[in-house]
Amino acid sequence: MKAERIYPCCTVTAKAEAAILRGHPWVYGEEILSMEGSPENGGLVDVLSRKGRYLGTGFFSGCSKIRVRLVSRNANNRFDAAFWERKLRWAWAYRKSVMGAEDLDACRIIFGEADAFPGLTVDKFHDLLSVQVLSVGMERIQDLLLPTLVRILREDGQDIRGVFLRNDVVLRDKEGLRQGKGWYPLPGETPPASAVTEFVENGVRYLVDVENGQKTGFFLDQKYNRRAVGRLARGRTVLDCFTHTGSFALNAALGGAAHVTAVDVSEAAVEMARANAARNGLADVVECVAANVFDLLPQLEKEPPRYDLIILDPPAFTKSRKTIRNALAGYKEINYRAMRLLPRGGYLATCSCSHFATEERFVAMLHDAARDAGVQLRQIEARQQSCDHPILWGVEETSYLKFYLFQVV
Repeated sequence: MKAERIYPCCTVTAKAEAAILRGHPWVYGEEILSMEGSPENGGLVDVLSRKGRYLGTGFFSGCSKIRVRLVSRNANNRFDAAFWERKLRWAWAYRKSVMGAEDLDACRIIFGEADAFPGLTVDKFHDLLSVQVLSVGMERIQDLLLPTLVRILREDGQDIRGVFLRNDVVLRDKEGLRQGKGWYPLPGETPPASAVTEFVENGVRYLVDVENGQKTGFFLDQKYNRRAVGRLARGRTVLDCFTHTGSFALNAALGGAAHVTAVDVSEAAVEMARANAARNGLADVVECVAANVFDLLPQLEKEPPRYDLIILDPPAFTKSRKTIRNALAGYKEINYRAMRLLPRGGYLATCSCSHFATEERFVAMLHDAARDAGVQLRQIEARQQSCDHPILWGVEETSYLKFYLFQVV
């Protein structure tokens, strides 16, 4: 028996219908042809084709260009507490299934649209949850979602002591939401005294500050790529560029690298990497240096060769299509320099975390850099983000990380 339709209905264009049928969950404002009823900001609406076909139900945003974000394509669903709890349990069960138990100490539990929680990110760092709420629909039901998720995790033996909201994000402005950060008040509980915790990833121990760290506190999407670099690093002299917290450097050192130089332009990041090296007993292997990678690589070309494994893990050089040309020039520059620095038989780990630097463009850039450097690349592995950041087919925004391991020949 179908659930009674109780929500306002919007009829969408053929273009929007085609995108939804391909799997994309967004409807833009200009794609709405008509609206029946008065949708509340952050409330649910049904989406219909021009012929009245039910396409899905999603949260309405009166401020954003993305006017509707679908959460279901099943007309029989009732969007009550049981529905949301079921979806939260599915998300946690997925992580438990695709990741080993040892990898659950730090993982992404909710990855927005890929888990059908559009605009919601939840990262678990040992006993803390770091949360970003970037859509008005998720904001509206966060008091249902967050206590329920904590209960699910605790029932499964996870010792969660607090939930920190990292809503200091410009994207909230587009939803008409205020920016800010602070502890989420779990009912009947006193917020923790500290937003700092320690977790273990790939055998490496880190301190993370979920209040002040970048984004949710730490980048979890390279977990298995760091492990792949660690396997390759034994006995090698390694240069880790854009090291941030030192995660690639520490995986290389733990993997048996002879020496690792970890470089970042941020003094604060370098201090954090240095502290993490000491925490893991690797201070004698990992040297942390504050420098601009774009200046350092040309300078190293003038010196005797010393590195046989170079890691390039830059920040996203572009966050829009308008600046993609400049971003690709930046990617090419560092890859070209790294290829020239490496001896024949040396190894290169290189990546891009920008969705707009597509796989096709990134690969074309690597071909150009290799040609200009006068080297050939022997591909070892092509990888993507870790499986707790699932790629949802039909939603290209969920596929953003490109990671390659090469031997330079």
